[in-house]
Order: sequence, then structure tokens, then C-alpha cells
Amino acid sequence: MDKQQLLAEIRRTTKENGGTPLGYRSFSELTAIAVSQWRGRYWRSWSEALQEAGLTPNVPKEPHGRERLILALTKLAAKLGRFPTQADVMLEKRSDDPAFPTMSAFTRHLGERGELIALVRQYAESHPEYSHVLPLLPAADEIAPAEDDAPGIDGAVYMLKLGKHYKIGKSFRVPQRHRELAIELPEKPDVIHVITTDDPTGIEAYWHNRFAAKRTNGEWFALTREDIRAFKQRRFM
Repeated sequence: MDKQQLLAEIRRTTKENGGTPLGYRSFSELTAIAVSQWRGRYWRSWSEALQEAGLTPNVPKEPHGRERLILALTKLAAKLGRFPTQADVMLEKRSDDPAFPTMSAFTRHLGERGELIALVRQYAESHPEYSHVLPLLPAADEIAPAEDDAPGIDGAVYMLKLGKHYKIGKSFRVPQRHRELAIELPEKPDVIHVITTDDPTGIEAYWHNRFAAKRTNGEWFALTREDIRAFKQRRFM
């Protein structure tokens, strides 16, 4: 891919993102254009690439303060009626509140799951307006990694077609053969697309939530061409 094609892709994805340039990781995931195809070949940095495309690089966001992070997690626990998992945090950010912190922001600044629960407990104990959150938190001797918080689990979220409907499901390993995805179905479906991910539960929940209005039964959906195109644009999440 030459420089002009890359610049065209940068401008296209920026337009589709409401005029805001993507970060280089999101750009790579969406377009399957590897960083090595532009860094050190055409530009030294992503900012240089954006500037040549006629765009203004995004200003780095202010780091989240500890108390702001703890409060965000406390409010989400209150909203859900339980302590949030990684999938809950991802869905909150993607579906309800784009400004909500990422899970990596929580773990980087506050610690792992046990430490997060302890901090939310301390916050709720010292702020009476959040005392109702305390019964929702696991006891210290009950704390263990949530199933969908376990790191490093490679897997996939896939789309199958059977008749006029589409199934979106997950697998906790990337299948070597696509037909392995359909092993439990009475008829052989067509495999439309597979997204590789280290968070199959969270990514499956994201797509189920996105297409919730088109759900027909369980994991089956009546999707449009635009829906299918959006799913197929992602190779990794």
C-alpha cells in the first residue's frame, strides 16, 4: 500500500468516526493495516501521518485521578447491582458512556480485582450516599478472578448464517477449521466472519448489545447488509 492509499484510508476512517482521527491501534484493527506498513517507511509517528492527511492529532487525555476512578467503579457497581467485570466495563464505555475509563486505566492506577473491590468498599464506607453498594461486594475471602477477567485467553467471536438468520457466538480458542464453530448445529451453516480476541465474553456481549433490537432468539439475529459489513470490518478486538 502506497502513501496516498494510506492517507485516503486515514481520511475515510476519520470521516466515519465523526471527524475525530482514530488512534493508530484502532486504525490498525479496523483496516488491518499494520503499523509496519507506515512507521519508518512514510512517517516517524502517527501524529505526522495525521498532519500530512490534513488532520489535527488528538490531544492526549488527562490521566484519571484515583478518586475519580474509584467513584466511577462504585457508581457502576450500584448501577449493575454487583461488582463489575471486565466485560461490564467494556460495555459501559462502548454502549452507555464513551468517557467511562477503560479496564486498563483501573488496573494501571488502582491494582487488580481484589484491590479494586477493597477500594470501592473503603469509598462506600466513607461516603454514606453509597453505603448501599457494600452488600453488593464480595467478601475478602470470596474474591477470585471473574471468568471474563482472566487474562490471556485467546479466542474468537464468530458470525454464522443459517437460512435468513445470523448467529453471533464465542469460542475460547481460535478454531483451526471454521467448521468447528458449527459442530453443535443440526445443519451446516456458513461462516461469515471470525474476530480474534483475548476477551471472547466481552466482545460477544458487545455485538449482542449492538444488535439487540434485531435479536430473534438467543444468539440469533435478523441482520442487514450494513450490520454484517460492520462486523466483518473487525479482524481483531
